Amino acid sequence: MEVVMAKTRAFFALTGRAVNEVLSFFVFSILDVLDFVLCYAYRVADFLIEAEWKPCYCSPAKEAITGGGKILVSERGESKVVRLTSSSKLQLEEISDTLYARPSCVAEVSKCTERKRGRGRSVFAVNAAIVEMLQGKIGGRKFSPFPRWSDCDCEIYYVQEDVLFIHGFISSSAFWTETLFPNFSKSAKSTYRFFAIDLLGFGRSPKPADSLYTLREHLDMIGRSVLEPHKVKSFHIVAHSLGCILALALAVKHPGSVKSLTLLAPPYFPIPKGEQGTQYLMRKLAPRRVWPLIAFGASLACWYEHVSRTICLLICKNHRIWNFITKLITRNRIKTFLIEGFCCHTHNAAWHTLHNIICGTAGKIDSYLDTVRNRLKCSVTIYHGRNDELIPVECSYNVQSRIPRARVKVVEKKDHITIVVGRQQAFARELEEIWKSSKGN
Repeated sequence: MEVVMAKTRAFFALTGRAVNEVLSFFVFSILDVLDFVLCYAYRVADFLIEAEWKPCYCSPAKEAITGGGKILVSERGESKVVRLTSSSKLQLEEISDTLYARPSCVAEVSKCTERKRGRGRSVFAVNAAIVEMLQGKIGGRKFSPFPRWSDCDCEIYYVQEDVLFIHGFISSSAFWTETLFPNFSKSAKSTYRFFAIDLLGFGRSPKPADSLYTLREHLDMIGRSVLEPHKVKSFHIVAHSLGCILALALAVKHPGSVKSLTLLAPPYFPIPKGEQGTQYLMRKLAPRRVWPLIAFGASLACWYEHVSRTICLLICKNHRIWNFITKLITRNRIKTFLIEGFCCHTHNAAWHTLHNIICGTAGKIDSYLDTVRNRLKCSVTIYHGRNDELIPVECSYNVQSRIPRARVKVVEKKDHITIVVGRQQAFARELEEIWKSSKGN
């Protein structure tokens, strides 16, 4: 009887996976077409509303040749030249190829995609939109400070609240201020200064329309808005999801300053030998599956530039309405701030941060973890929800395999968000114990 039941369960599991595969292929093939159509719709809308053709990342990458301190790229029969400086070389290296190299479902299934290789010269693939942005930055052109027509036009101001809290993707400082901050003890509040950071492009931080939102830009913003003005010399870091990458980079940049490192659901996927890091990580993080729902949302955000821009147009540009509806229906402050954090960004900020931070740093994370292991003496604690369907628990154990002294705490019956939300009192006490035990470091 047990054998029959096991075979039945295996049959249904196999059938479920097959249905998910077929349905996912069908849905994402339609989304491939939709994003293609929206590309041209947005080009026309941008021209009519902003009187300028705006570049996007849909045009195929072209071979770029470096020589004499220049980049030469051919696009639609015209040659564009950008003169490289040391800073622009670094900026180019920080740009993830997943911005402009995302093969469609049909292309992947038919195995028609090709990899470009340079032979005997400095050749690489680059997108014309990136070249145009670099031309403007290097040439000293002043970009418009106004947001694009499809983005929110809220007045921008800073929120600053000697512990650094770094939120995750499409979130904000409220992820910490509305959950943990009210639950810290009086002793902790009198002992530590808490800084909940709104990352560049999120929450109430600036959202420059022409920024590429690279790792360097995010770290520079943290330095200019928090570390320098408040003379932060020694600090603890608490980071969630995407914020874990920035936390590691910040720790590497200030190895003598970090007292403890607490990472929640770090998105670390070791890259198999022979795989291209950025593309591999994009497939792992956004597998183009309709279920679970959070994977479907990640796939929309990661693969489809214009579909995700449309979502931002409908949601983020009209965030006041959604906030009002949420407050009216739920009357629950926790749910309200989650919606506010989800809506308070622009497509430009979300799109570039997703690709240039999560995907673009795939080849750097190993070196960051090795530096934390070898050069930093701080404690490393990792929390992960057992039911996290976006970042699997294996990611935290992958970090531990790289930093053996790291302690991994798996929280049962909690997911990517409820690892904090819903257990804020308990987590606040746990953090206080971590900071207290780290005073000797």
